[in-house]
Amino acid sequence: MSERGAFVVLEGGEGSGKSTQAQILARRLRSEGRDVVETFEPGGTARGALLRSVLLDDETPLDPRAELLLMAADRAQHVAELIEPAVARGAIVVCDRFSPSTLVYQGLARGLGIEVVESVDRFAAKGVAPDVVVVLDVSDAVALQRLPEASDRFERAGAAFHSAVRGGYRDLAAQRGWIVVDGEPAPDAVAAAVWSAVAPFVAATPGAAGSPGK
Repeated sequence: MSERGAFVVLEGGEGSGKSTQAQILARRLRSEGRDVVETFEPGGTARGALLRSVLLDDETPLDPRAELLLMAADRAQHVAELIEPAVARGAIVVCDRFSPSTLVYQGLARGLGIEVVESVDRFAAKGVAPDVVVVLDVSDAVALQRLPEASDRFERAGAAFHSAVRGGYRDLAAQRGWIVVDGEPAPDAVAAAVWSAVAPFVAATPGAAGSPGK
């Protein structure tokens, strides 16, 4: 039986650089010979891609409760089809967004409440939770500079919404043990900080130096 892998999640508001850093982290892990599954939400599975198009690309108004339930459906399929099997076989899953995004975006910024969102998310994720959550934090001004043109539903949500998202990440990180990394320096410097945060959580996974898998 293979040893359990690890589940790493990168989070942050729009323009934080989390997608870039998730790719850099996955490349570094692969260069060390690790089995890495790189994924994202919403839309990390074939069925999830259909949900993503409704959540992000459709311009029809969407009730926040419907938004939450679509996110939950995407997560349920993602966990069952990809995340849980990959971690069980010993892989390191690097995911661009997961449950923390739902708590911040739908629970706080959309005003549905943390308790409601957590209840729905707990059911959708079957109790699967990240081993480590890294939040990339940037100022409102830097985020706006990086995303001059809004392209999806969330990016079009407005300055007040995005300010609430960034504030929500900071508040919840302090409460829940998420690791906050300054996302404003050059990408290489941010990547080094992300690695320092993640390394202790992947050190004992198969393929790591000194582990039975290497």
